[in-house]
Amino acid sequence: MAPLSLPLSSLLKHKDCLQKANAFCNVLQSLHHRPCTSRLWKRSFGAVAHGVGQLLSHRPGSPNYAASVCRSSSAGQDMTERLRAVYNETKKQTEALIPAIFTNSINPDTIFANNEMSLRDTEIYGFDYDYTLAFYSRHLHTLIFNIARDILITNHRYPEGLRKYEYIPNFAVRGLHYDVQKGLLMKIDAFHYIQLGTVYRGLDPVPEEEVIAMYDGCHVPLENMSDFYGKSSHGHTMKQFMDIFSLPEMTLLSCVNDFFMRHNIDYEPVHLYKDVKEAIRDVHVKGIMYRAVEADIEKYICYGEQSHAVLKKLSEHGKKMFLITNSPFDFLTSRIFVLRNRGMNYIVGKDWRDLFDVVIVQADKPGFFNDRRKPFRRVTDKGALQWDRIHKLEKGKIYKQGNLYEFLRLTGWRGSKVLYFGDHIYSDLADLTLKHGWRTGAIIPELRKEIKIMNTEQYMHMMAWLQALTGLIEQMQVHRDAASQAVVEEWIQEREAMRSQTKDIFNSQFGSLFRTYHNPTYFSRRLSRFADIYMASISCLLNYDFQHTFFPRRTPLQHEAPFWPEHDYLCIFSYPLCQ
Repeated sequence: MAPLSLPLSSLLKHKDCLQKANAFCNVLQSLHHRPCTSRLWKRSFGAVAHGVGQLLSHRPGSPNYAASVCRSSSAGQDMTERLRAVYNETKKQTEALIPAIFTNSINPDTIFANNEMSLRDTEIYGFDYDYTLAFYSRHLHTLIFNIARDILITNHRYPEGLRKYEYIPNFAVRGLHYDVQKGLLMKIDAFHYIQLGTVYRGLDPVPEEEVIAMYDGCHVPLENMSDFYGKSSHGHTMKQFMDIFSLPEMTLLSCVNDFFMRHNIDYEPVHLYKDVKEAIRDVHVKGIMYRAVEADIEKYICYGEQSHAVLKKLSEHGKKMFLITNSPFDFLTSRIFVLRNRGMNYIVGKDWRDLFDVVIVQADKPGFFNDRRKPFRRVTDKGALQWDRIHKLEKGKIYKQGNLYEFLRLTGWRGSKVLYFGDHIYSDLADLTLKHGWRTGAIIPELRKEIKIMNTEQYMHMMAWLQALTGLIEQMQVHRDAASQAVVEEWIQEREAMRSQTKDIFNSQFGSLFRTYHNPTYFSRRLSRFADIYMASISCLLNYDFQHTFFPRRTPLQHEAPFWPEHDYLCIFSYPLCQ
């Protein structure tokens, strides 16, 4: 991570592309009555991966050949020919920018900041267990799906034909909303708008016209959205699925809906939702899943060598550490406690208790952060509960339930010196940042896959042209004659087709976890609000020292002009952000 690891000539690496970008801007300026301003082009190209936006943010230079061609057109030349000429020149100039964009790929081991935060001020590190310290293989989702499906058939008397349905690994993505009343799974953006093309009834998409008719448009009113924790309660008709364990639940809901529709069975969607929810809960709470995992721990739990390295590094630097998890217990047999102990042994090592100053299980988050009534209980190594009052949280001991207020009183760990990591935006992070002032880190395993896709030449090429085409439409829509409007309409249709392609490259049903076309998803909105930093796994901490300060990138607001070509500057350093 040494600064200035590249020669000074790196600063000039985009000179040719900058000249081409200026020419590109001039082409459009020649067809418009007012100057092509840097603000417009920064806005149009801001989403392109680390290159196009800042290249186009510079003031245009002298007219180039392409612009002069447009200017030299005879006064009687048909406007459609001029529009097609600028389209072709725009595409040519965009193609020329691709090599510069491709050099600025993102390192998936980067820690990304929503809020400025310094590790220098962080003295205590807290962790969730599932999908924070412990990562599971895809076999676990298949296991959850199969067990819950069989519970529906055996306990709730659902049709035997459901056994033909198998788990579909790439069907759903995290963060989707489910309309409990209508039985529809969908993706909603940060402004409560449904992304058309991502609404599914069963395993089939719902036509856009039908969606618009059902919702009187695409907007979901606030009173119908999920509640603060993503639940469908107190009149809310939407449920948001925010954790990775919910992927099998979404798939099972879709499969059962699909079965009923294909067999023309009349059913109540609300009952179906509640039955599936109860079946999934039984898989976890009754220990069915954990006994299956215990029988083949190596099949379901990924080895956590890097998790152990992170915890060791923190310990060696004198940092305090604690674990607060919702991990369920079956205290009649204590089998689940044994599994968690075995899981930590497998992931972190047999010395895992020596690394943590406090360990709390079955915390019942998010209630743990708000309910003052539940006291801590100590748990023996065999899972037995003790009845004595807790006056101190001791290292090496295991505690059950409790509440954050008692935790703060007993430890004194308050405010921004505490950083807590979890994968669930609501249950793990929301209350901590809003009510208690802790720093929060979101673990988003999907980042690795999405960044890998965004680093491909195919994706960068598509996004560069999509953004250029959007800017072209924005500029040229002022020509209101019928012939010009027909050409612009062709561009709009091409843009719509490309938007679908950029969605499908992530997930053919629902697209990216983070975007609904150009807008952030509802998931992204909550992530940016409740997480100071986010990363693919806690192993990303290994790339930084404990004096590091994370700075969010200053992305210009829509009414602001760019002042600094930020992305290019970052990429002249050998730093985790850029590869």
